[in-house]
Amino acid sequence: MKLYPEIVQKINSVKKLKIPQERKDGLQPLIDFIQLKKDANEPIKLNFICTHNSRRSQLGQIWAKAISANYGIETACYSGGTEATAFFKNAINALRRAGFKIDEKSGENPHYYVQFSNEMESIKCYSKIYDSEENPSENFAAVMTCSHADENCPFISGSDARIALDYKDPKEFDGTPEEEKKYDERSDQIASEMIYVFENIK
Repeated sequence: MKLYPEIVQKINSVKKLKIPQERKDGLQPLIDFIQLKKDANEPIKLNFICTHNSRRSQLGQIWAKAISANYGIETACYSGGTEATAFFKNAINALRRAGFKIDEKSGENPHYYVQFSNEMESIKCYSKIYDSEENPSENFAAVMTCSHADENCPFISGSDARIALDYKDPKEFDGTPEEEKKYDERSDQIASEMIYVFENIK
């Protein structure tokens, strides 16, 4: 699949980011899960979970989908929270700066339609709970993107694997001069780690 040139440029840029060994160790269970499913010719389903499904889990879902497509690995990517709020504008803006095309349908919990290639349908993104009807109910990996959700959801029904990938919340920089920089840093970190994951699938 041919991704938008801006996203390809971003991928090539974040590939250069150094991933500490402890993070690589934390990513290994995700690599193992994907490889196991691929080898068995079973669907690869990833559900990125955080408390509010507003920032980190959304970034995880979108980057995992784009990067898996870039490497030609068919992957179904989802996200959810322990409660529903709204997909936060600063995370959306970080994705736009990375090259994603995003259309908004307004409302209290707006729906966003995200594209990374002209060869795909838009990904519908909005804040929802992790076990909402459109998310998988079995045979998926629950990727916990924040420590709060990881600690407060000790059991994710139907998951084949539970993988803790805690990312620092850029929310603390909302309304500060560092807001844009910190959201871009978190987006880039998640992108670089998803690249590492899918580069290691044989």
